[in-house]
Amino acid sequence: MLGGFAPGAGDGVPPGANGSEAAHVALIGNAGPAMFERFARERDPQSDLLDDWCEATLGPIAAGAGLRAVYPWQKPYLPFLTWARKAGCGMASPLGMNIHPVYGLWHGFRGALIFESPADLGTGVPDFDHPCPSCADKPCLSACPVDAFVRDSELPFNPARCVSYLQSTDGLSCLNQGCRARLACPIGRNYAYTPEQIRFHLSAFYRAHTVI
Repeated sequence: MLGGFAPGAGDGVPPGANGSEAAHVALIGNAGPAMFERFARERDPQSDLLDDWCEATLGPIAAGAGLRAVYPWQKPYLPFLTWARKAGCGMASPLGMNIHPVYGLWHGFRGALIFESPADLGTGVPDFDHPCPSCADKPCLSACPVDAFVRDSELPFNPARCVSYLQSTDGLSCLNQGCRARLACPIGRNYAYTPEQIRFHLSAFYRAHTVI
């Protein structure tokens, strides 16, 4: 559990497994490389979808506890990043991704459990000051070789510029070694993904943004 919160009327949380109003949301995800290592042991990352594995893993847990499981990739999309900010387990970084107080940019939300009665699970995160405003140099914004991230913009990330670079010979270094902007962030470096996991996620991003 990366975080949890008691939802309000405007949080867009769907009802629980029995149709009653949600009383608590537990955000489930990964931090660091351990989840991907297990996924790679149980499935073939070259052919199997991580989303399918997450549903196959979390779904039975939810069903056994009488809870509803929802996922970030299901349509209509649910505001997982907004939920994370309400839960205190993430704040917006200059890259547009949420930054976690411990794990930095090396975490991801894979699902949420919807409770129909109050649950005293805690938030799962310590109190912290947002690290980005005090980061004067902001190396994340200057590390990208094609300036795909724009400072102080409502849309800080330009995916077309990123994908265009990944299609070039020079872009192979990013595909194989990881997003330089993400790697430049000093928070949570001990939780950085393995090269295999980095390639897996970047390849999925590349496929999703490339018209064949």
